[in-house]
Amino acid sequence: MQLVCESTRIEDYLDEDEVVDYSHPLIQAEVRDLSAGTESEIERIHRTFEFVRDMITHSWDAQNPRVTCNASEVLEHRTGICYAKSHLLAALLRAQGIPVGICYQRLTLGETPESGYALHALNAAYISSLNRWVRIDARGNKPGVQAEFSLDQECLAFIVRPELDEIDYPTIFAHPQSVVVDVLRRYRNSLTMYQFALPERL
Repeated sequence: MQLVCESTRIEDYLDEDEVVDYSHPLIQAEVRDLSAGTESEIERIHRTFEFVRDMITHSWDAQNPRVTCNASEVLEHRTGICYAKSHLLAALLRAQGIPVGICYQRLTLGETPESGYALHALNAAYISSLNRWVRIDARGNKPGVQAEFSLDQECLAFIVRPELDEIDYPTIFAHPQSVVVDVLRRYRNSLTMYQFALPERL
């Protein structure tokens, strides 16, 4: 798929905002650990991706009712749904000077359209040495979901099925979309939110 940048300014993909709050002391401390001994940009992206994928639990998988949104609170509590984990990965990489955007997919909740739909969030990182964007999905692996860091071909958590009206949105957004942030701000129980309140489309 041909990815499309929301902004033509690469600097916009290094922005800090309320959600991608990479100046927070917790984020800065974690970045020091993640970047220690790694000079290669690709190695830093790979290591940071695997940290968020493997060390931050997906709230639904862990059945953790805590809702997190800002990158710093995702790191503090070590949990979040895909939206929250994409915010953390963006913050950790931007803090290392690596441009990162947020991407979305529209997926069925089950195996058929009758099960309903929900947005899924992932990231795209700009690799300057290759002069290209690479999508990475730190949702968290489990049986049936195996996302990896790959420069050869995308290895995301989910493959979109257009025949089921699923959508792979091509836009790389510079900031988390309000439809996602609003639901994370509105709910206090992630399990209820995950079952009944996730937005269906951008």
